[in-house]
Amino acid sequence: MSVDPQTRANILSEALPYFRRYAGKTVVVKYGGHAMGDVEGAQRFAHDVVLLKQVGINPIVVHGGGPQIGQMLERLKIKSSFIDGLRVTDRETVEIVEMVLSGSINKQIVTAINGAGGYAIGLSGKDAGLIKATRLRRTKVDPDSHIERVLDLGFVGEPAAINATVLETLRNSAIIPVIAPIGVGDDGETFNINADTAAGAVAGAVKAARFLLLTDVAGVLDKSKKLIPELSAEQARSLIANGTIAGGMIPKVETCLQAIDGGVDAAVILDGRVAHAVLLELFAEGGAGTLIRRT
Repeated sequence: MSVDPQTRANILSEALPYFRRYAGKTVVVKYGGHAMGDVEGAQRFAHDVVLLKQVGINPIVVHGGGPQIGQMLERLKIKSSFIDGLRVTDRETVEIVEMVLSGSINKQIVTAINGAGGYAIGLSGKDAGLIKATRLRRTKVDPDSHIERVLDLGFVGEPAAINATVLETLRNSAIIPVIAPIGVGDDGETFNINADTAAGAVAGAVKAARFLLLTDVAGVLDKSKKLIPELSAEQARSLIANGTIAGGMIPKVETCLQAIDGGVDAAVILDGRVAHAVLLELFAEGGAGTLIRRT
């Protein structure tokens, strides 16, 4: 689509204050598995990330890959089960998870960013001890006996510590880090970490100005199914308590709240399927999703 010079100038003029606001700041973007399935959308995302770097912002990409993992397990005829939305990950499965996340998906994103004119480097939580992880413990109460039992999720982990020094070193270079959510345990074990959780932990560790959680919905909706453009942390917790925020949105909002508690200025849940969603959120008046701020 052709845009006349005057319109281009107006767009740049409106965006300039936002360029200044985020200059020198870090933005962590969680890039989801479903969005990555769209080739054209993936190319747009890569160009947008490169643009952030070119205008003086420090982008860090943390990606998922649930659908791609599922497809590979199906191809290999390895059965997979879920408990409370988390993939039960035995030793055989975690090898496939690492192969898909740290291998094919990570390198696809790196290649796309490099093809768009950037300098991306792929990392997993194992590199330089970037994401130290512990086994995720979940319990469930039996509705009949009311006895609490521990759920065995296998090699599913949660971040215990982020080596922010690695990312701070890259911050002062032209390199854009692309991180696969694989963690390493104290004894060298490989852990599969939920990508939202890993991205939120990274954002908190580097004290990001923004944590952008790209998903497949517009953001947080009210009871009339209308987008809520902005919430304080207290308001978000209230909406969880009264049932307005429910289902799969609860862990996403909780991840944003944890990131804010960790030092992130604000977190945003937005629809990664929308063209240039990252740019719309950072550089346009009103943003493109639901912004959750500390107060």
